[in-house]
Amino acid sequence: MPVFSEQFDPGPQIAQCGSINLGTKDIEKSLWFFRDLLGMEEVERHGNVAYLRCFQERIHHSLVLTQQDEAVVNSYSFRVKRPQDIDLFKQEFQRQGIEVVDLPAGHEAGRGAAIRFLVPQGEHPFELYYDIDKPAAPAEMRSKLPSNSSKRRGLAVRRIDHMNIQTSPATINQTEQWIRETLGFKRREFANLPDKPDTLMASWLSVTPQVHDLAIGANGLGKTAQLHHVAFNVQDFSDVLTAADTIRDLEISYGVGPGKHGIGQAMYLYVFDPGSDHRVEIYAGGYLIFDPDWEAIEWKRSTLPDGMTWYGDPIDTSTGSRGRHTTGSAGLHR
Repeated sequence: MPVFSEQFDPGPQIAQCGSINLGTKDIEKSLWFFRDLLGMEEVERHGNVAYLRCFQERIHHSLVLTQQDEAVVNSYSFRVKRPQDIDLFKQEFQRQGIEVVDLPAGHEAGRGAAIRFLVPQGEHPFELYYDIDKPAAPAEMRSKLPSNSSKRRGLAVRRIDHMNIQTSPATINQTEQWIRETLGFKRREFANLPDKPDTLMASWLSVTPQVHDLAIGANGLGKTAQLHHVAFNVQDFSDVLTAADTIRDLEISYGVGPGKHGIGQAMYLYVFDPGSDHRVEIYAGGYLIFDPDWEAIEWKRSTLPDGMTWYGDPIDTSTGSRGRHTTGSAGLHR
């Protein structure tokens, strides 16, 4: 007889934000930024593709860098909770008329079979997988702490934290609703556009106790399939300040920060990968949600400035600013 927990099938579920595949025009500059400066471990490289992980990630990779002519996001990947969830999600997507591409094991090094699809309306290329290798670091990089995959180096990013994507104001409501209803993300905090009170400006969503594993915003230029930033987590606020001090001395495009968000209550620093111009957030702190009956917090027009920046450098989203800069995504087939 199965144990109690096996008598009920909760259906397919997303476990966590898994990895992102960034196209870069200059992989050597991008490797210098992520590996040498941020302190990620280069786990594997095959020609124009490099696989990296942070020092507290015991899986094969959370970042893929692909040398290519166009600096777009090739994929946003999420790990599911059980092997069978891949097929269960696939069946549901097909029932909804969503085209699904099967990806064989090894399509990304170290990763098992996966599926790829475009998020309805938003058009972001999502990939879902379960199996992933857990290689040991080379002896010279190995930490004495068994919960760390490698030694703390550089600015010491310890894990991928979240991805912040954008779609058009015309599609954001439908896209965000689909992500919640089909993928199972929970809305934690949100704001509506001041001039369109029935349209989301942004929504912060999670499948873990974090405030967000995925955020989605309305693109000011009406674009779909956009990346605003990918965030990597550091241990504490002082690490963000150290990163700011270090990066100011380097030839790196500096976005905004350091500061603290009211939304999520984490400290932020936005910079740009010099090889690809994708925005990267160095992120620390934040609160956790354990309430099963959590009600999403709405930020109104009068309080939204505090939500975006509780203290520190305010985020400039005016036309033409770097705060408004986004990068595009690849299509279904690549």
